[in-house]
Amino acid sequence: MNTKRIYRLCREEGLIVRTQQRKKMARRERSPRPVATRANECWSMDFVSDKLAHGRSFRILTVADQFTRECVWLETNRSMTGTKVVTALRKACMERGSAPVSITCDNGSEFSSKALESWALDHEVRLCFIRPGRPVENGFIESFNGRLRDECLNVSWFHSLTDASRKLAHWRTHYNEQRPHSALDDRAPSVFARLHQQQSETRFALKTVNKASVNPGHGFASPAKAALDPGRHLPEDDLYEGEALKRIAQTRDSILSIWSNCKTHETGLRGP
Repeated sequence: MNTKRIYRLCREEGLIVRTQQRKKMARRERSPRPVATRANECWSMDFVSDKLAHGRSFRILTVADQFTRECVWLETNRSMTGTKVVTALRKACMERGSAPVSITCDNGSEFSSKALESWALDHEVRLCFIRPGRPVENGFIESFNGRLRDECLNVSWFHSLTDASRKLAHWRTHYNEQRPHSALDDRAPSVFARLHQQQSETRFALKTVNKASVNPGHGFASPAKAALDPGRHLPEDDLYEGEALKRIAQTRDSILSIWSNCKTHETGLRGP
């Protein structure tokens, strides 16, 4: 008996055990994902797992801002469902003041649930699903999860779920307010967000001081007069006009004398 004979006999008797087909996923849009150009525009979310002191596992929902690199929210629970994800996103939106334009996530059952889809439609949030097996397409949250594990999860001892929530909230405050980020010119994410907001408010601010005055500036003609008569004219002052004409005449005489000297020198070089 070998594998080929067993396979042949099973085929003849119709005893083939069909493998379970993979569940078909809902249709996802394949258009390019939006690029974040301001704060609170594009978010990324994912899950991180860890264990308590007695060995019980728990999960952490991580949400990060793609532009400012801020940690938007950290939600801990023993198990996460689509409804719990919606609850966490509502808290994050209340803290940030508004919902984002888009959220990038993977194809997990929590993110593809009807509860999250309904919330996204109500708040006009675009859910951008990455391709299966391509976590690099959600690199912002993958990088954040690495920092979270190295700086908090691997160096902390959690006695309970409440203790884990408290320590994670403390680390989130430190990450947003004090920890320098290399992608933000070694600034903290919150500092970078405030600086960018100030620059955005003053970038297109125009000074209105003395802008409505109809009088021309010193040494310049009025715009209307310059547009209608672009030619150069002498002032109407008689004394200034006479002085200007005198200078023009002297300049013309000096040019004529230089020209005559050049011609005389050229004639002398040629000879009779």
